Amino acid sequence: MSSLKSLAASAAAIALAGCVTAPSPSEYRAPQPAKPVDVQRLWSGRWHEIARLPDRLTDGCVAGASIYTPVEGTRVDVRDTCQVGTPDGKEKAIGGRGEILDPGTNAKLRVKYLAGFVTWDYWVLDRADDYSWFISADPTFNRLFIYTRDLPSEQQVRALTERARALGYDVSRLEFPAQPAR
Repeated sequence: MSSLKSLAASAAAIALAGCVTAPSPSEYRAPQPAKPVDVQRLWSGRWHEIARLPDRLTDGCVAGASIYTPVEGTRVDVRDTCQVGTPDGKEKAIGGRGEILDPGTNAKLRVKYLAGFVTWDYWVLDRADDYSWFISADPTFNRLFIYTRDLPSEQQVRALTERARALGYDVSRLEFPAQPAR
């Protein structure tokens, strides 16, 4: 009987080892967010994912988007979507419940995704004054995303890439997934 318990404990440990959780503050390497965020202007509506650092969870994803819905207080519901392979491909989506970690500044969001044991922290490192774009990252410097409200021109993509470089990211690793037709 004890070997059965041991086997079950080992299986649980292996399953949990595959989980992605929020980092501890000792792992933070990203710069602090530069500006406060208006919840209704940034954490609401649809944002196009223009660029990202490679991640196994986004392999094969193009035309990505994040849809934010403020719920109440510091809670924000999140739905991340992409199309598989091509902008007209099958939709892949995951939903989560977000919690603003820095009320008042509102630039740090922790999302617990509902489909599994995945929790990610997103910090808005910079944003446009008119909320037309933002750059978010996890605090460990391992993930980076560039989002825009509308599909950007090539010149805008270059400028946002340069802004990410100025924040300290190795932009040579960025992926620029295909976008839907304008």
